[in-house]
Amino acid sequence: MSLAGKIDHTLLKPEAGRPEVHRFVAEAIEHGFASVCVNGAFVADVAKMLHGKPVKTCAVAGFPLGACEVAMKAEEAATAVRRGAEEIDFVAHLPFLLHGHEQAAYDEWSVVVKAVRAVDPEVCVKVIIESALLMQGVSEAVGASRIQAACRAAARSGCDFVKTSTGFHAAGGATVEAVRMMKAHAGRMQVKASGGIRRRADADRMIAAGADRLGVSSGIAIVRGD
Repeated sequence: MSLAGKIDHTLLKPEAGRPEVHRFVAEAIEHGFASVCVNGAFVADVAKMLHGKPVKTCAVAGFPLGACEVAMKAEEAATAVRRGAEEIDFVAHLPFLLHGHEQAAYDEWSVVVKAVRAVDPEVCVKVIIESALLMQGVSEAVGASRIQAACRAAARSGCDFVKTSTGFHAAGGATVEAVRMMKAHAGRMQVKASGGIRRRADADRMIAAGADRLGVSSGIAIVRGD
């Protein structure tokens, strides 16, 4: 697969408007990106523009904090699917992962996955675990155990991907170390690296570490080798 085919062309800043979203869609079609990832307000527009094209419509849920009630997160994700989303990136409730509550994480993620699959069983579901936060201020062993627990919960709940970051958290975005850990424990799942990937060299490092997909807002610069 080409580098472009591994990129989710991502526009999630809160001030983005329809003209910018439409530009991102046109760019994704031109360059053959995997998807266009947007906030829920734009899902119907994006899905309409991408109808019949190989580029997928991707929507976020519980973004960027992951701190809403699970029923709300699940309904947001399911609503996006009803409006045309073919992929969902939802944010985990981070305290579960920070405090070792793997079963609680599984319980939450299962609700989201089931809500999505009830609308469309073929939708790809990615859970965002904020890997930089899980590894911040703790030993390598503790960070690794948190990543491993997150991967176990994701696999059990039926997620298709584990994703590093929202790109909005102060702890930081994707790192090579985190991607390697996630890939080691992902099993049947794939890994998406997101947050702080702005250059071709960054993208190449993440893919070499095991990333199957990249969430970036600088997709054109990356595929051009800038």
